[in-house]
Amino acid sequence: MRRASGIDLALNVRPQGMPLQRWLYGELRAAILDGRLGPGARLPATRELAVRHGVSRGTVLGVFAQLAAEGYLSGAVGRGSFVASELPDGRFESAPVATATAAAAAPRARRQAGGRGNDGIGLSARGRRLARSAFAVDGRSFPSRAFRPSQPDLESFPFALWARVAARRSRLSNRSILADGEAQGYRPLREAIADHVRVTRGIACTSDHVAIVGSAQQVTDLAARLWLDPGDTAWLEDPGYPGARLVLEAAGARIAAVPVDTNGIDVAAGRALAPEARLAYVTAGRQAPLGPALSLERRLALLDWAHTAGALVIEDDYDSEYRFEGRPLAALKSLDDAGHVIYCGTFSKLLFPALRIAYAVLPERLVDPFVAAWSLTGRHVPLAQQATLHAFMAEGHAGRHVRRMRELYGERAEALAEAARRHWTGLLALPPIVAGLDAPAFLPAGTDDALAARLAAEAGIETRALSSYAVQRAAPAGLVLGFASVDVDEIDAGARTLARVLQKMLYRT
Repeated sequence: MRRASGIDLALNVRPQGMPLQRWLYGELRAAILDGRLGPGARLPATRELAVRHGVSRGTVLGVFAQLAAEGYLSGAVGRGSFVASELPDGRFESAPVATATAAAAAPRARRQAGGRGNDGIGLSARGRRLARSAFAVDGRSFPSRAFRPSQPDLESFPFALWARVAARRSRLSNRSILADGEAQGYRPLREAIADHVRVTRGIACTSDHVAIVGSAQQVTDLAARLWLDPGDTAWLEDPGYPGARLVLEAAGARIAAVPVDTNGIDVAAGRALAPEARLAYVTAGRQAPLGPALSLERRLALLDWAHTAGALVIEDDYDSEYRFEGRPLAALKSLDDAGHVIYCGTFSKLLFPALRIAYAVLPERLVDPFVAAWSLTGRHVPLAQQATLHAFMAEGHAGRHVRRMRELYGERAEALAEAARRHWTGLLALPPIVAGLDAPAFLPAGTDDALAARLAAEAGIETRALSSYAVQRAAPAGLVLGFASVDVDEIDAGARTLARVLQKMLYRT
């Protein structure tokens, strides 16, 4: 492995007026991100670097400390500093680094980093954590390609019908629709949601327990800020949803990575690892990304722990409406008699992503603080959009659309299973698909799934590596494959293309 020590690392000339620490930080970070300093590479000693570039050792130490805090470096006393094996900007999409010579031409980087360039100088510790998004900030192309995960079929959405409902609802509205709405959400929509979850999820609630927000991410963010002080511990499934991990970390939580098996999150392991945790985030209906539902035994154990520890559980039910086999599952919250579970659902996957309407079903004691916090940080979701969604639900259009999509997605799940049998033997193992918009498929043990995803992308196939969901333990090697937004012919064609990519990667053919 090439070592940085003893290498004359080329750095751009510092622009006039740029602080030394900002310049050195930007140049070292750029060298890491563009591969000149690869994962595991050893950096020059701080004293050597200071002498070579004419800066004080204190400046170098400050830069190394910031890079380490942001996850770019690791090291130990007496061993030196090394580039981290997994970079924060390598796992998710991020803005390009603004080096000394490129700083003046990086508006996108400045926008993502709060207007100060993407080097993060000047951001708070929480700000730097928030700037590491799990989501593509520039949106995603339409139409989607095989096999984009977490994507409903937008081609099949009845857009003309939605537009007519929106126009009619707008004509019928009086001026009250133009005023500030309730922070908790449009009451008729909350009533419709309460009716829906009572029937389909077994949750005993009224509209007074429902709050309308913009996304499940906001539910997790607000709950974490209300319930956690910096340094408090939160359970997270491992492997688990990266969006939740980053939000919890931004709230100052210490993450306890709790392993997952075929019965969902291992509650006994969580109790042994961090019995004092204040919060747990779970995907009980269909574990993200591996897929199993949380077993009844584990559900009861989780609620028992929450009651004993005085902890809060966030149940993210992100796509359980689309179940193809077996009876519908009641929510974890349906068993929650002591008020420890926040249940959240979203219409972004149920209908279309740009809708940006989600909801939380809250324990009685959390309704007032949650709504107050939402009124402070987000005010409320646009009232006209809420009113249109309510009309779409009340007139039965949403229910009919979901039933049609459940049938269509089931057919596409079967098509993916058939394509796997035809094309992926020895390359990719696809377990039975019983629910959802996507499914995990497993590569041979030891395969670099991040490389597989990258090579697939070069061939025009969108996937997500299972390793990107890992928290502290190595995830099984595999890919998350979306099938819901891909028609049957494209599923087969995409499967053939992916097979060629994997065949070439695994067997060097």
